[in-house]
Order: sequence, then structure tokens, then C-alpha cells
Amino acid sequence: MKRVVPLILFLLHSAALMAQADLLQSGPMLGYSEMKEVLLWVQTKAQARVKFEYWEKGKPETRASTDEVLTNKQTAFVAKLVADKVEPGRRYEYALYINGQKVDRPYPLEFQTQPLWQWRTDPPEFTIALGSCYYRNEERYDRPGRGYGSDYEIFSAIHAKRPDLMLWLGDNIYLREPDWNAREGIFHRHAHQRALPELQPLLASTHHYAIWDDHDYGPNDHDRSFWNKEQTLEAFKLFWGNPAYGVAGLNGITGQAQWGDVELFLLDNRYNRSPNDRKTETRTILGEAQFRWLIDALVSSKATFKIVAIGGQVLNSVARYETYQNVAPEEKARLIKAITDEGVKGVVFVDGDRHHTELSKLDRAGTYPLYDLTVSPLTSGVNVNAAKEENAYRVPDTIVTERNFAILKFSGPLKDRAMTITIYNKDGNALWSRTIKASELQ
Repeated sequence: MKRVVPLILFLLHSAALMAQADLLQSGPMLGYSEMKEVLLWVQTKAQARVKFEYWEKGKPETRASTDEVLTNKQTAFVAKLVADKVEPGRRYEYALYINGQKVDRPYPLEFQTQPLWQWRTDPPEFTIALGSCYYRNEERYDRPGRGYGSDYEIFSAIHAKRPDLMLWLGDNIYLREPDWNAREGIFHRHAHQRALPELQPLLASTHHYAIWDDHDYGPNDHDRSFWNKEQTLEAFKLFWGNPAYGVAGLNGITGQAQWGDVELFLLDNRYNRSPNDRKTETRTILGEAQFRWLIDALVSSKATFKIVAIGGQVLNSVARYETYQNVAPEEKARLIKAITDEGVKGVVFVDGDRHHTELSKLDRAGTYPLYDLTVSPLTSGVNVNAAKEENAYRVPDTIVTERNFAILKFSGPLKDRAMTITIYNKDGNALWSRTIKASELQ
């Protein structure tokens, strides 16, 4: 009998652990990282008490804890918790607790804080993964026929590169007809996308930042007129971990973040956008308030590289689909002129949307060239006809018409920094690479 009691207790304890693990819907995921705090994200399947414990890597005696919160249906059972007992330039291990029980994951749970390098050392070397157009099939809601999404192993390939952060460039989900007019549908689509098994290791150890495009905003190609944009905005804020949304009093997802000597300008190309077919006013993608904020922020920035992220292509010369040239050519010209007239250095555009990848380069008289890196798609359909599109600014041999992602590597001393772009296919094999030195963007 003495042996039976411990066995029963062990079995009960094991059952309790399994029960808590079964409550996990997706995550944990890392959001933004700063020198003194890091955002941790998780979603449960039902109401549950959630917290994280964390400690400097290899030093479990330094264990600290986030607040414990109760997830609830009103916020899609999402918890966003801040680890704020951290120091700059450290790596931390962490653990997830649901209802007081530790939930083990079959992959490392680690995060990092940004180093305090200013006035002390050269900027750190680091990498940013880029991707857009992530479609996960769900047959009962998909259009009839062959599934539009495939090659989910691409997320394992990204994880294998161990990027410091990943910037999602829009169409990070694809809202379907049953989704965009109902809060429940919007939450379901986000939850279904986020729970993909192949995605979980990448979520757990890479810091994630995001912008949106039409498919995570609302119906295809939609604009400021979408009646339910406040609910899709609510969902975006719940499911992503940017430092802020709608900076300087702006509505929408506009934001800003910094990593090392690189600054990210996260633009909203939907919330204030005029309809693509408006004929009686000058069309806009950004809206006047966001446009003015962007130019102010670029002028004020001291970053070596100023990465401007937006859902659709900026430089492509072809007036087709939702390129800037087609939708709002006057605003495109005004944007380029403002960057030129203000003498802003180090600007590089990054975007998605087009279901192909290419690098565009616009030479400007008397100053440096502007680059626009389009990276698409991750798992959605591929634009196999993209090579026939006569983009006058396309850099030769950079067109990619298969599922892919990018890694931007920032390296070198402060006075000789470089950004190396490498495009990889779904298996993690390099397709092309280009290095752009900061000195070329002066």
C-alpha cells in the first residue's frame, strides 16, 4: 500500500500537467525587446491563469516572474505579459505556467534584451527575418479546389537561421468571407493561423514585429471605408507584440521600433487609405497625418539604416494591382521628393503583398539610390508571371517566383556598417544575396 500511494500521486500530478498543456492554444511568442523589458505572449483555449518565469541563461537562481493574469473570452484568451526584471544585453530562459503548472515545450524558450552599446562599443551584429503572405488552409472556409497554402516547413527553415527578430510584412493572415464582418470570425482566423505546429519554435525564440495589409485588415484591397476596421485593429493589437500602435495620436497600426543602429518605421497602408477607384480627389495610401509623421520621424532619426515597412510595393514602376505607382502616384512622388529634399540618409523600403520577391533600385540625381525589397510569399500562392512584369527599377537576377523569406544581416563597425540581404527558399537554401553598405546610402 505504501508504494501505491506515491504512484497514485505521481499519476495525478502527471494528469494535471497534461491538462494544463492541453489548455495551450498557441505560443508562447516573443514580442518586442528593449533594454529593460520584453513582451511575452500566449493564447489559451479557455479561461486560465497564466504567467511566465524567467532567468538569465545558465543562472536559474536569478528567477523572476511576470504578473499572473486570467485569460478570458473577451480578449480571445490572449495574455500579453511584460518581463521587466531584466538587464541590457542579456539572454534569458523562460517557462510558461498555466493554472500554476509549468507547461513544457519540446524546443528552447529563450529571449534576449537589447545591448547598451551607445557611447561604448560598435553596434551589435544582428539579423532580421522578413516575410509576408502567410496562408494556412482551413477547408471548411476556403474556396473550393486545391488548398491555397502549402510548404509550412518554411517556418522551420526560418527558425534554423536563428534570426534575432522577424518583421512580418502584411497578409500575415487571410481573413475569409465568414470572418471579416464578425468579431468571432476575426479572432478565429488569427487563432487558427497562430496555432500552426511548424510555427511554434520560431515564435518562442525570435522577437516578432508586424504590419498589416489588406488580408489581415479586411476584404481584399480594402481601404478606410471598411466598416469593421476597429475590430480587425483590436485583433491585430491582441495577436502581435509591437511596442506601440498608432503613434503620435494616429489611428491604426503605425509604429516605430529600434534594434541596434537600425530603426523600423511600421506603416499602416489601410486604415486611412482612400479607395483605389476614387476619381474626385487625390488618392492616398498613408493619409496626411501619417505622411507628415513619417517624414518628421525620418528627419529626427539618427539610425544608420532607416527601414520603412509598408504592406505594398513602393518603387515598382508598373502601374498595376496595388503598387504605389498604380494606386497613389502623386503621393509616391511626394514621398520620394520629401525624402530627397529633407536630405534623409539611409532609407530602405521593405514590403510584401505581391506573391513574388524582387529588389528595386531607384537612382536619384545628386544623392544616393533608394532601394525597395519586396519579400513574398511565405506559404500562399506564388505569382509565377512576375518575371514578365516590366519593373524598370528591378535589380537584375533578384526576381523569385517560389515561396521564400529574407534575412537581413547588419554588421561591421559603426563607421562602416553594412546590410546583407539574402533570400532563401522554403528549405532554407540561399537563392541570391546582395550587400549594401551604409556609405552607399549617404
